[in-house]
Amino acid sequence: MKYLDGCSMQKALKNGGQRVIASLDGLNRINVFPVADGDTGTNMALTVGAMGGVLTNEAPPLHRLLERAADALLDGARGNSGAILAQFFQGVSDTAAELTRFSTDTFAKAVKAGSSYARDALAVRDDFAALMSEGLKAAETALAATKHQLDVLRKADVVDAGAKGFVALIHGMLAFVRDGEIVEELSLPDDMEEVLMAGEETDLDFRYCTECVIVGEGIDRRKLREDLSRMGGSLVLAGSHRKAKVHIHVNTPDEVFRLARGYGEVKGEKADDMHRQQHTTHSFSSQVAVITDSSADLSEQDIDNLDVHFVPLRIQFGKQGYLDKLSIRPDEFFEELARNPIHPTTSQPSPGDYRRQFQFLASHYEQVLAITLAAALSATHAAALSAAARIDAPGTIHVVDSKNGTLGQGLIVREAAAMASNGMTIEQIREQLDTVLANTTTYALVSDFKYVVRGGRVPRSTKIIADFLKLNGVLQTLPSGEVKPKGVVFGRKHRVSRFARYVAKRLDLDRPVRLAIGHGNAEEDATALAQALTAQLPNLVDVYITEVCAAFGVHGGPGMLVVATLEQ
Repeated sequence: MKYLDGCSMQKALKNGGQRVIASLDGLNRINVFPVADGDTGTNMALTVGAMGGVLTNEAPPLHRLLERAADALLDGARGNSGAILAQFFQGVSDTAAELTRFSTDTFAKAVKAGSSYARDALAVRDDFAALMSEGLKAAETALAATKHQLDVLRKADVVDAGAKGFVALIHGMLAFVRDGEIVEELSLPDDMEEVLMAGEETDLDFRYCTECVIVGEGIDRRKLREDLSRMGGSLVLAGSHRKAKVHIHVNTPDEVFRLARGYGEVKGEKADDMHRQQHTTHSFSSQVAVITDSSADLSEQDIDNLDVHFVPLRIQFGKQGYLDKLSIRPDEFFEELARNPIHPTTSQPSPGDYRRQFQFLASHYEQVLAITLAAALSATHAAALSAAARIDAPGTIHVVDSKNGTLGQGLIVREAAAMASNGMTIEQIREQLDTVLANTTTYALVSDFKYVVRGGRVPRSTKIIADFLKLNGVLQTLPSGEVKPKGVVFGRKHRVSRFARYVAKRLDLDRPVRLAIGHGNAEEDATALAQALTAQLPNLVDVYITEVCAAFGVHGGPGMLVVATLEQ
């Protein structure tokens, strides 16, 4: 080959991407830096997979192909290694602006611009195969050296997983240039084996792997980098003055997103819990992983002890978006709800949010049980089903409709996670879960109808009547998963004690019962409610108190109280 145009470069990229995907399991196994979370292969496969939409049969001119590929990689970049790879192609694309084909000279310049690892030894020749072969030798030498550059790699006796993924990309491109090898499909393999991790469990300074894309004009990347560097570690800032991809490990994702909004429009926010991932990759006592969405309200103790995984719902105040419980805490949500004239909306996690978590868990567990917010209330269940159908991993995904939400969903998730931690099989868990679902009910006490009216759930006349008569509305989950008004509690002064009696009357006092109590910035009322119910329920097994999620808080507002019961 004497040159690479859009058509030949496209085929080379397809080959390179397929080689990365074929190396997925091996890269995951040796991933110990910067965090031993076993996902570098998955991240790089998903990153190169993002190019699939632009690598079509109709190849555009070279500069347009590289521009689209760089943008796709930037938008789809996952993890530290993916962001670095995206930045490499950003440099190649910028250098190739207006080019319709590469000569070996212009290609070498593009490589040098795109990668700090480009070597002066990449002498310009008239044969791409010789040029790439020499570059591959240099890359493999650099790869071997990574084993001795960091203590964590030396201790695990492995090379850097991200660097090895990059070498796999070059291998695939060279196979096309030298041998004419063509791979038509860019897809994840169906027969991935269980990932066995290199290294050992280590403490993490930062908990959340946080990413987002900033779109704007004249983004000051130097200042953005300086601001971000003070927040955490493993920072990778890729992109250009008009679009920037942020990857950073922090303990407070909300601060990253807040800073990013000062530079432009923020999209694609995500925050993965690396503590939870690291625990998963080093703990296989259970065959079943349990995951739910952020509408399930659980105590922090149960989340940690039972190893429950979460996918956040999204909250929107006008143009301002948040990740539930990650970029906005429940107390912050209720404060914003009280002062913001724009009534918020909530939306389900995207299939991509679920897919990323499912791919990770199904690579480490034989069975993954996803328990979602009631399908009658949200499209969250549909998003989980859609994502599960697209997973290529050894584990099996099971998606269950909780027919509930908030604390009721939390009680159901807790029961399932406890069964999993006790070694029960997925068949045993699902069989018992049917009974748990049937015996779980959630009650919500709403005193201020303003928020229900703003959300369009009840007419304004209802608020007028309720305020005049000092009525508190009681909402209840039905077996179908719907939430409907089911009663009233008279009087605002004694609403807590009267709500406790309302709930207790609907329980069989001879049966053991578990309780969960939630509140919207009303912790004292929640504590009083717990005390009142404890006094009335002789067979109370346990009770926990927590804040209510945004999905329910958006309708009940500050001051709302919620009780979930699980009769046994």
